[in-house]
Amino acid sequence: MISKASISDLEHIYSLTKSCAEHMIANGIFQWNEKYPSNKVLKKDIELQQIWKLEVHETIVGIIVLTKVEDKEYLNVKWLTKNVNNIYIHRLAVLPAYQGKKCAQKLMDFAENYASNKKYSSIRLDTFSQNKRNQLFYEKRNYTKLENIYFPNQSEYPFYCYEKVLNV
Repeated sequence: MISKASISDLEHIYSLTKSCAEHMIANGIFQWNEKYPSNKVLKKDIELQQIWKLEVHETIVGIIVLTKVEDKEYLNVKWLTKNVNNIYIHRLAVLPAYQGKKCAQKLMDFAENYASNKKYSSIRLDTFSQNKRNQLFYEKRNYTKLENIYFPNQSEYPFYCYEKVLNV
């Protein structure tokens, strides 16, 4: 079941993201670290009601952030659609024990249906240039790879921007 996260979910969500960060680092993917995503960032996501959780047997196994807020790092990106009615995906995460069980697919299906139903022009996101698995995941879902951006607090490596056009 996918539903909006509440403040009572914060510690579980933070723990989930830390597990994901440790798993990525153990696999040589230095996308998330001890600074990101922070408890403060996740709390703000909850307060803004832009974070959704996937539960299996009453356990939060995945999250996704859907927001209309464009990060400053995106300002110079040459997107496929105008900057008018877009939604952005951030912090897609699945507990390592549930990876490979279509949880990320379910969260992305939810996000795409949500965006389409709300008549957004497109979905925009970024993924780490060193995370080939994520790149393939988005490309199989018909996201178009655009240009690079940088998040210096996370990595010296670039992040690739992607966009999927929905309702033009």
